[in-house]
Amino acid sequence: MVVLSMHELSEFALLCFTSLFAMINPFGVAPVFQPMTTNMTHQQSRQVALKASLTAFVILVIFALVGKFIFDFFAVSVNSLRIVGGVIFFLLGYELLQAKLSRMKTDQVDDLESYSNDIAITPLAIPILCGPGAIANVIIFMHDGETLLHKLVLVGAIAAVIAINYLGLVGASRLLRFLGDSGNKVMMRIMGLIVMVIAVEFFFSGLTPIVQEMLHPKAV
Repeated sequence: MVVLSMHELSEFALLCFTSLFAMINPFGVAPVFQPMTTNMTHQQSRQVALKASLTAFVILVIFALVGKFIFDFFAVSVNSLRIVGGVIFFLLGYELLQAKLSRMKTDQVDDLESYSNDIAITPLAIPILCGPGAIANVIIFMHDGETLLHKLVLVGAIAAVIAINYLGLVGASRLLRFLGDSGNKVMMRIMGLIVMVIAVEFFFSGLTPIVQEMLHPKAV
């Protein structure tokens, strides 16, 4: 039987929270989120933020519980996920760089609702919030958690970071609206460049280990 001290548990909780916070980066998502919801009312953008946050929470918890099994079953590596995430990030960054996202045709209610549902799932929930780093983190922490209490602490850390993410999206979107149309376009292009740089890092951080393994295969 594993005996836990409050100190050990608090250290594990802090490690889970800080690692996930750094990977998800709630405040870094806001400048990407706001241009996508420019043509929406505050209530509509708030619903998108809520749906994206809840979706991200559910996905992270699912991966924490069965992620290792899924990866092993399909023989999928986290590095492959990094490559795919990098490609999606790059395409998103290119659209931001061209300032296209705020010009989506959302005149009809049905189109706006469909667009809201689409961006809440992809790219907001996946891969921006649930990126390869966050998914790998929850899988590793769940594996390292020796007791049920450890695993509950991990779920609590995920919930806390996602809650902060939601509040950050709602609050930051209000602030960014004061920039106006010109300010939004400038912000979109700056963030597009940053997102594309992040995408390249994601892509090569996944590709490099795969290439190295191909060039220097481990002896069986």
